[in-house]
Amino acid sequence: MTQPLLRVNRLKKYFPIRKNIFGKPLHYVRAVNNVSFEVYPGETLGIVGESGCGKSTTGRLIMQLIEPTEGMIQFNGEELTALSKRELRSLRKDMQMVFQDSYASLNPRHTIEKILGEPLLVHGVKSAKKRREKIYEFLEVVGLNSIHAKRYPHQFSGGQRQRVGIARALMTNPRLIIADEPVSALDVSIQAQVLNLMNDLQDKFDLTYIFIAHDLGVVRHISDRIAVMYLGEIVEITASEQLYESPLHPYTRALLSAVPVPDPDFEKEELPLYGDMPNPSNPPSGCVFHTRCPFKMDICEREIPSLLELTKGHNVACHLYRETSDNDNIKNII
Repeated sequence: MTQPLLRVNRLKKYFPIRKNIFGKPLHYVRAVNNVSFEVYPGETLGIVGESGCGKSTTGRLIMQLIEPTEGMIQFNGEELTALSKRELRSLRKDMQMVFQDSYASLNPRHTIEKILGEPLLVHGVKSAKKRREKIYEFLEVVGLNSIHAKRYPHQFSGGQRQRVGIARALMTNPRLIIADEPVSALDVSIQAQVLNLMNDLQDKFDLTYIFIAHDLGVVRHISDRIAVMYLGEIVEITASEQLYESPLHPYTRALLSAVPVPDPDFEKEELPLYGDMPNPSNPPSGCVFHTRCPFKMDICEREIPSLLELTKGHNVACHLYRETSDNDNIKNII
């Protein structure tokens, strides 16, 4: 059986927001709370949720850009939190990130050639000629050309800058790329071009993606499996088509009901979300979604639901399903 390329187990990140006079934290923002999942070689795992749900923080924790409070992050069999800075730097050539803000992530004072050459230089490619050859090669791969190498980031459109960001991520021949909302700032027509490019690159270079987004339509286009996050926790995770055909968690169903459908005759479930997401520094007791859930029961306020596998590969954290994992009963509940 294929082993996971990435395994995340009970990952937590709490940011202190208030301290006493001795500097001891009194209150925390629970940005990520007990998140667990696996990513297999060659697949794309989508992570979706509202703004503030912790999906971007999860990506940065995996990259070790910020240090986790608790939990395990295992990449290709190595525990990342146990590595020294030197060991982590060496491993980072196999893990790269594409950021949401393509302009802020590129140094405005450097040419594209210098920006793309920097990761090669860091990872031991000392020959300027070899660096230049690889830079030109990957500019062509992402739909640009060698002429663009002498330009600066402000001379490109948003879509072109995101292509430069993707090229930079590819420079070290990584196995895993974490894409943090890579198309959310782009026009719809440009979004499609960038998503198609990422699909082509995945096939060409045998890449594994973690694709973070808030747009369920975008995630469906590119993902093999999807994890839905709410207030720092994963509430549902399953195959992409399974999620769209048979969503189980009320939050997932509410998100899907908000996705516009171009067919006026298509009837879909209407399950609006009321109220705002609770403050992550003071999360509700029990199920974190119970304050907005139309199916709330007494147990939801008292007990935290476990993420249980109800059908093969379909996991959900909801008390509606705690008594059963049988398909007929699931259909009756929803």
